[in-house]
Amino acid sequence: MIVSIDRDGDIALVTVDNPPVNALGQALRQGLWDAVGALDADPTVRAVVLICAGRTFIAGADVSEFGKPPVPPHLPDLVDRLEGAAKPWTAAIHGSALGGGFEVAMGCRFRVALDSASVGLPEVTLGIVPGASGTVRTPRLAGVEAAVELVTTGRPVKAGKALSMGLVDAVVSGDLRAESLAFARKALTHPLPPPISARPVTSPDPAWWDEQRKAIAKRAKGEVAPLRALDCLRIAAEKPFAEAMAHERATFLELRASDQAAALRHIFFAERAAPKPAHLAGVKPREIRSTAVIGGGTMGAGIAAALRDAGLPVVLIERDEEAVQRGLANLRSIFDGAVKRGRLTEAQARARMDGVTAGSDYALLSGTGLVIEAVFEDLAVKRAVFARLGQACRPDAILATNTSYLDPRLIAEGLPHPDRFIGLHFFSPANVMKLLEIVPTPTTSPETLATGFALARQLGKIPVQAGICDGFIGNRILKRYRAEAETLVRDGTPIAAVDAAMRAHGFAMGPFEAQDLGGLDIAYLQREGARASGQDAPETLGDILVRAGRKGQKTGGGWYDYAPGDRTPKPSDTTAGLLAGRITAGPTLTAEGIASRLTGAMAAEGKAILEEGIALKPSDIDLVEVHGYGYPRWRGGPMFAAEG
Repeated sequence: MIVSIDRDGDIALVTVDNPPVNALGQALRQGLWDAVGALDADPTVRAVVLICAGRTFIAGADVSEFGKPPVPPHLPDLVDRLEGAAKPWTAAIHGSALGGGFEVAMGCRFRVALDSASVGLPEVTLGIVPGASGTVRTPRLAGVEAAVELVTTGRPVKAGKALSMGLVDAVVSGDLRAESLAFARKALTHPLPPPISARPVTSPDPAWWDEQRKAIAKRAKGEVAPLRALDCLRIAAEKPFAEAMAHERATFLELRASDQAAALRHIFFAERAAPKPAHLAGVKPREIRSTAVIGGGTMGAGIAAALRDAGLPVVLIERDEEAVQRGLANLRSIFDGAVKRGRLTEAQARARMDGVTAGSDYALLSGTGLVIEAVFEDLAVKRAVFARLGQACRPDAILATNTSYLDPRLIAEGLPHPDRFIGLHFFSPANVMKLLEIVPTPTTSPETLATGFALARQLGKIPVQAGICDGFIGNRILKRYRAEAETLVRDGTPIAAVDAAMRAHGFAMGPFEAQDLGGLDIAYLQREGARASGQDAPETLGDILVRAGRKGQKTGGGWYDYAPGDRTPKPSDTTAGLLAGRITAGPTLTAEGIASRLTGAMAAEGKAILEEGIALKPSDIDLVEVHGYGYPRWRGGPMFAAEG
């Protein structure tokens, strides 16, 4: 049964068992509805504990019901029924109580959480607001400031913080069932607190709300739901409960039908499907217990950090002792930065470093199960590395290249057992960026490919399979995007106008600002390499700037000028002079027109990539752009936008 009832003396134990995550489908809602009625009618029951089987408490809505007409009992009614029960209910939370799951917990009179649990209201990440009292009960439970943090960010909080915020009544360790029953029994010896809907709430002054609105608007970058959630919270703090509930429900229903919610659902489902692609069903991945990274530069250190964050031991190989020490310093700086930001303790950082063995002797790799090459983007250098790996590594070790542009088939030429070779294209910084392009060659075995996807899951990354072409999926589209941006400039659109248009569209920065940050010389050197090999690589405006010594922020000027110690881009007379002969007067475009041109170019390139079989499906391209290139998540990606 999805909902079952047991007894522990005069305490009833209601158990939810709806694997895998106890999602709030109709059958579960009905089961809880009926349980309230049955237990209210039982004179031998004095209190109720709600607990869940499996790995988590109720983790949220049933995603299979997304986009379908709701079926009663509706969740807001169920939460009201729990709150109005004649016997006090205690929610016993383990795993995650998210969205509707936490709203159910707020319908209970008490909440007890295991110390490893987390609670949250992530609805804004799906373009909606909580629809079953999340914006109305939370400020009455924990205060307005805590509610604004929880609801407008959508980020869950761990049990300890939830206790300090007032979201739960107790945090326990050990046996959640026994602890919750003891809590419920002890609670009967004291006067019961009022139900949350009846608790008072105090609204801050209007200036505070204005400050919150400005901060959220800046963070949201065009996303609607966080600001609408703030509106709901303000009404909840200033109006009676019933009026606030009506406003929340109307807002929820309106946003659920919005374009942004559709886009965010699209990305949500694409992310859920990405780690386990259908074409690898039944293929068992190799278990990876030991790893190595060749190269300790920015990318290599980032990959090593990602592996250590996942608990995997790492061997770091560099060409000589001096380079080994630089690589270790790069890795240490990553963990030190995490300590400064409060993401790691000093003890955790030391443990991360303790799991790294570093040296220049390839013999250190003899027992390693996965080796990732992350050296300079030069074919001869990479081929030399793999020649040594072929000799030093065991025959079944998976060998991966982190190339961004080079043909993996050329890198692996002559490698023994080529079935264990694969491309794993991480994005910088590799310990932060969630995207991982997985690039098989014609000789890559299904087992090796499946292991690449399993590694992505282990590292908490979004994997996307890509075919072999110049730049794979992401960098190929980036090349087209930048070329279209340069075309706009050649036609007379100001550089700053292009960047401003893309920021207004939801990007963190425009294409020219981004190039200045990363360095114009990176793409320039790639084009120069193509020219040297006889390929046709037409001159770009960026080439003109690099040849004049303007490589971006690191040289004090690229598309823009930069004052020493200041990353603020300023229009450049020097750049205007260098490019003057290449610019003609064209039609004046609006910001919307500029964004449409650039995102349309991305979608057109994506269509070509699909037709060539480089990407397997449109949603894979959208994942690459959202997680690797800053495409606004709430727009769903270029392929989704083009379909709309």
